[in-house]
Amino acid sequence: MTTSPPRAHPATGTLPPLLPAHRRLLKHPRLMHYNRLAALVLLANAAFAATAWPLSAPTLGHAALANLALAVVVRQQYVINLLFRLATSAPTNWPLRVRWTLGKVYHFGGLHVGGALAGTAWFLALTIATPSGPRMAVGWALIALLALVVATALPPFRSRHHDHFEKIHRFGGWAALALFWTHTLLSSPGPWEVGVLALVTFSVALPWLRLRKVDVRLERPSSHVVLARFDHGETPFAGSSTAISRNPLKEWHSFANVPTPGESGFRLTISRAGDWTGSFIDDLPERVWVKGITTAGVANIEVLFTEVVYVATGSGIGPCLPHLLAAQVPSRLVWATRDPRATYGDALVDEILAVQPHALIWDTSRHGKPDMVRLAHEACRDSGAEAVICISNKKLTWQVVHGLERRGIPAYGAIWDS
Repeated sequence: MTTSPPRAHPATGTLPPLLPAHRRLLKHPRLMHYNRLAALVLLANAAFAATAWPLSAPTLGHAALANLALAVVVRQQYVINLLFRLATSAPTNWPLRVRWTLGKVYHFGGLHVGGALAGTAWFLALTIATPSGPRMAVGWALIALLALVVATALPPFRSRHHDHFEKIHRFGGWAALALFWTHTLLSSPGPWEVGVLALVTFSVALPWLRLRKVDVRLERPSSHVVLARFDHGETPFAGSSTAISRNPLKEWHSFANVPTPGESGFRLTISRAGDWTGSFIDDLPERVWVKGITTAGVANIEVLFTEVVYVATGSGIGPCLPHLLAAQVPSRLVWATRDPRATYGDALVDEILAVQPHALIWDTSRHGKPDMVRLAHEACRDSGAEAVICISNKKLTWQVVHGLERRGIPAYGAIWDS
């Protein structure tokens, strides 16, 4: 195992200087592409409202439907995979700044947020303009429901009560769709309205049409982690994820698929990180629910670069492992974790070292927590990598991504918008 004790960093290992202030500003987390896309949708709606003024009831209805359709469809698994395929089709000889931006494709959730906010605003305006009667009653019921869904999706509530957010988002979304159908049918709709609503309904239903309960074989190398093995007729592509559940109407959890080249099936690395994962590790269920299709994840953007550095902490090695095994793009691994062999097992660590003999595996139980920004930069410098992909907890991911990008190094990591 390649490990590194704490050490002083020579002058050659110092971080590069910060970008000029005007470029550094755009790298701030508050101006990340997710927020830019949400703002773009809202600005486009404001521009449309200005050009279409005065706004008629049909215009209000069409705008509300179009935005809510955007909010739903952009989250559809087939659409997500299409967005990734389009963004990652750029060749590596394109300018780095262009590829840097294309790599932010996983920020597509900003379109979902912008569409949901704009659609709710348009529908509020339509409801206010609706005469008294059944349509108005349905409209206000829908507005109340949409307001609840939007309010509970805000970060303060979602981060503290994620299970409640997930249930409200799911059941509230289904109820809102039913009310939208009711409101539309009461309005003598044309083919356009019915067609768009049918598309939205199909988009919502499609993953559930593939709901099934499958066998899982579990290996528990320690009380902190379990390796779940699936072989139910699907071998997902490297960099995809699968959502599993023990009760499909309550909560779902997504984990990175780890297919082994030349073998059928795949693995999931599940670490203790809350009540659900803790119960899963302790109980070792024999069967779980899956739905939909495997979906592209953030690390798929690796193909945009000639070489990348993977930075992981703890169970973050799970999403990195399929890319390391596939070796589609030259890469260098920096992994900081507590006692890797005791926690994840000799077999997994040896598998990693077989494909990453120069990996830096930092044992935090022996050496303490390292400066991951500095280690990532050193790995980039030594390997000639063009970008860094960080899979860690929220705080450290932001530290690495922001710390490198404000110094001109493309960096990517999850944005926790699911």
